[in-house]
Amino acid sequence: MVISELLQNVTEELTLSGSDNAHFEAVHLICFVLNISRKDLILNSKNAVSKEEKNRILALLKRRICGEPFQYILGTQEFMSLEFAVTPDTLIPRQDTETLVELVLSETENLPLSLLDIGTGTGCIPISLAHFKDNFNCVGIDISENALKIAKKNAETLNLSDRVTFEKCDILTDYPNKKFDIVVSNPPYIKSEIIPTLQTEVRDFEPILALDGGIDGLKFYRRICDILPKILKTGGFFALEIGFDQGQDVLSLMETNFEKIKIIKDLSGNDRVISGYLK
Repeated sequence: MVISELLQNVTEELTLSGSDNAHFEAVHLICFVLNISRKDLILNSKNAVSKEEKNRILALLKRRICGEPFQYILGTQEFMSLEFAVTPDTLIPRQDTETLVELVLSETENLPLSLLDIGTGTGCIPISLAHFKDNFNCVGIDISENALKIAKKNAETLNLSDRVTFEKCDILTDYPNKKFDIVVSNPPYIKSEIIPTLQTEVRDFEPILALDGGIDGLKFYRRICDILPKILKTGGFFALEIGFDQGQDVLSLMETNFEKIKIIKDLSGNDRVISGYLK
């Protein structure tokens, strides 16, 4: 079997399984196994595929058809034009979260700034910020040791280990013993009762710890609101990702201790980030 035939077969199987991006996924699966670029795939479309290579591609195809996220299969996900390693121990970085990063970049000056990311996962938020602004020195915290290993790997790969470090911390029971200029977070914010209704690839494969925000989805926002005055410098800036219907609820938690609070929408027009300054 040649590459073009295999590409057609894999695309058809993915289409039948319900994939919305069947051709895209088929191309990337084949390129991943054959270790070639998309350009080379086209130029060498009549080249034969070995039995071993075909079997490896079909094995990955089976995993995808069973609902495993494409990003976990390939082990990477692009975020802010950077490539991040991902595993089932980390939430897959999403374009929606770029709204938070872009806001922080636009709201900050080129002075030396310290930043804390709560629930860092892959480390995509602090690493991206440090990549685009060399005045940032960032700390990412997470309860998962396995997630922290991936975050550290990503910082090393992108040559940012000198300005982005990671520490284990359960934010529900503890918090860093220092104050930062900026605090950001994409905390778990899905209501517990909603988890069973999520898409298979989210519900069955992504870490529940990174998704479940408690009965009303606000558990982590209450905790963050409580500790922000203890970890944020006076006048310091915060930015939190929120669910599309949580803007007003989170705003009500912030009104006492914070000012210049605003809710920012994502590219789809949904509420996505809430930000403000400590009074």
